[in-house]
Amino acid sequence: MPSLLRSIVDRRPLDTTPGESRMTIDQYASLLDTMVGDWQTYNPNITTTWHNEPAERIGTNLAALAGQAYMSNGLAFAVIAVRMTAFSLVRFSWQRMRGGRPGDLFGTPALMPLEMPQPGGTTQDLLLRMLQDADLAGNAYVVRDGPWMMRLRPDWVQVLLEPVEMQGGIVGYRKFGYTYHHGGIENCPVDQVALFAPSQVCHFMPIPDPTASFRGMSWLNPVVREITNDKTMERHKTRFFENAAVPSLSVSLDKSVSAADFARFKAVMDAEHAGLDNAGKTLYLGGGADVKVVGANLQQLDFSTTQGRGETRVAAAGGVPPILVGLSEGLSSSTYSNYGQAMRRFADLTMTSLWGNAAGSLATLLKAPGTDARLWYDVRDVAFLRDEAKARAEVQQIRAGVINQYITAGFTPESAVLAATNEDETFLVHTGLVSVQLQPPGAPPPKPDAAPAPKANAATLDVVDRELAAAGDHPALTNGVHP
Repeated sequence: MPSLLRSIVDRRPLDTTPGESRMTIDQYASLLDTMVGDWQTYNPNITTTWHNEPAERIGTNLAALAGQAYMSNGLAFAVIAVRMTAFSLVRFSWQRMRGGRPGDLFGTPALMPLEMPQPGGTTQDLLLRMLQDADLAGNAYVVRDGPWMMRLRPDWVQVLLEPVEMQGGIVGYRKFGYTYHHGGIENCPVDQVALFAPSQVCHFMPIPDPTASFRGMSWLNPVVREITNDKTMERHKTRFFENAAVPSLSVSLDKSVSAADFARFKAVMDAEHAGLDNAGKTLYLGGGADVKVVGANLQQLDFSTTQGRGETRVAAAGGVPPILVGLSEGLSSSTYSNYGQAMRRFADLTMTSLWGNAAGSLATLLKAPGTDARLWYDVRDVAFLRDEAKARAEVQQIRAGVINQYITAGFTPESAVLAATNEDETFLVHTGLVSVQLQPPGAPPPKPDAAPAPKANAATLDVVDRELAAAGDHPALTNGVHP
């Protein structure tokens, strides 16, 4: 059966025009009739993909996480906001690959769907929605409708699977499609289900779900309890101030006081002393009333420390140093007291991983300009990475020295630049020349120019002549002149 489903889906081209990215109603009804009417002919081990199918479906907790964590808790919102803002700052380019190593970045018109994913939209708009879905639901799905990109709500998507058999048994599952049920999987009519091949869907899944094969999980799941505790503490602070910012009190009356008198006493005391407007009032009691403190104030509870620990755990789960979120523990912690170090950690680990994953996922929807190019992210215009300009300048200085050494050793300047940039010596191409002067090998060294002999004055010559004559080694002089 999967082969039939795949044959219908795969016949649709990648670059489709509007309306062609979904099966027609006739195709879908025919496929449904075929599967239900003669199912055993295809595969008795797989049921229909809209009943008890072997499909991986994200949990229906997207609305819960969005409403109870993201939109109603300042801590979760702040961490997700920092992640989304940083994630949306990159641009996408093609990157040349040489010998398996990344090279230079360049652009082509094929990148236009990413630069303008919707009319009036930008790359940042697309990336913001992708990470928002991934943070809340663990998955983000994008399909291409001609020149436009369409976001699919993640909890309305199913990943269709078929079993993989080896050695006579099932060893796992293979993904062979996606279905999108607009309005909800339980509510969408069968004839309105959109069916996509894997090549038509960008599936962005930063954190894999360990219990599934092709589904991600939200980083919020492990810290839901921390977020709940944070909300509880916020409510506790609210109630504390509503109670005039004083500890809880226990008021006891004499046993002779009737229930009606007790109720009237309680009503008067609440009216006179409850709430912020009554803070600091003097408490007057009578009739044998006894007041005892049964609670503790925020300082006695060590409230800020307790809440700060939870905030740090939530920030750590999101891969964001607390100082970048403005959390109190991050501002006072020695580990992240240096903002530059915290930003470098955030960029090198959290953001680099997310950017690379997004580029690989979106590449499914674009046609590369060649087999030696891949879709990649460009961070040259990312403002928060400019703090590393000094470190990058030092790297460039070292790289320039390496290039100079390569050229001095006789390699071509072009190959020296490629080798130093890509950190791969296989790019080097030798000129056949050696030494600093780059002389041909085996050539005789140049002869030095003959230095002129020093000239001696007449007095010096006379002394030399007399000494030679006395020794019998000098010819006779004729009229005082050398022959």
